[in-house]
Amino acid sequence: MSLRSGASVGDGLREAGHEVLDVVISRDGAWACDGEGLELVPGAGLLGADAVFPVLHGPFGEDGAVQGLLECLDVPYVGSPVLGSAVCMDKLTLKRLFAASGLPQVDFVEAGEEGWREQASGMGLPLWVKPSRLGSSVGITRVESTERELDEAVTEAAAHDPRVIIEQHSPGLEVECSVLGNDDPQTSIPGQVVADAQWYDYEAKYTEGMMDLVVPAPVGDAALARVRALACEIFTLADCSGMARCDFFVTEDGQVLVNEINTIPGFTQTSVYAKLFEATGIPYPELCDRLVTLAIERHAADRGHSF
Repeated sequence: MSLRSGASVGDGLREAGHEVLDVVISRDGAWACDGEGLELVPGAGLLGADAVFPVLHGPFGEDGAVQGLLECLDVPYVGSPVLGSAVCMDKLTLKRLFAASGLPQVDFVEAGEEGWREQASGMGLPLWVKPSRLGSSVGITRVESTERELDEAVTEAAAHDPRVIIEQHSPGLEVECSVLGNDDPQTSIPGQVVADAQWYDYEAKYTEGMMDLVVPAPVGDAALARVRALACEIFTLADCSGMARCDFFVTEDGQVLVNEINTIPGFTQTSVYAKLFEATGIPYPELCDRLVTLAIERHAADRGHSF
């Protein structure tokens, strides 16, 4: 998915008038451009580029690791900084931040903490068991019944991440909202994700024809406005910048529950993030162009501080 998103972003930037250099990171961590290995020198930038557009989904790309490296290289980059990337990648940390701020969300508990079984049993069924620091629905299990099933789900999630989160189920519609900006973010029209599956799993996310996006989400004007306001609030709260896709549940009575933030969402022209902004009036090449501008602006502002 990272390669597909990266190719699409490259096309969008070229269409917007930019010169694009494709840097590919192999599974062993080596960086290359046009097949030639890259030597990364702190403070020396990257290939003389004005900005870097990371399109790296999941661990090591979305969790602050690459962002920290780009900070060391001293090059502007698209998306959230180290703190925002790390916080949003870790569901437990992000949801504790939401809780401390009094934001509405489903109940949750960390597997293994004191009293976790009792708290999980009080959430009702089904339950959702997830690796805390993974994306694309990998390692997630919907638990329908029995203590044994819960244990098996925790074991499955822990195979991917030692930090495991157990979440209460929400019967609400899955509604997503794209955010663009730095200090003064703007939001897209929210859309409802409708999966042609029991739930929005990896196959439903990435198999053509298994997901529909309804824009605007059919939740009423008041709930749509609440989603957009909350998207800006949590974007700022989590120290995000540039872009993010904020995910919510909207219940039948119009209550909006915060779910999570994806700081590097899928970024093809048919991905949810881009489609929501297209419906809001920002075409894909313009979206890519604006993100590069935001990256350069944030870099200049950050370097204006004394350390």
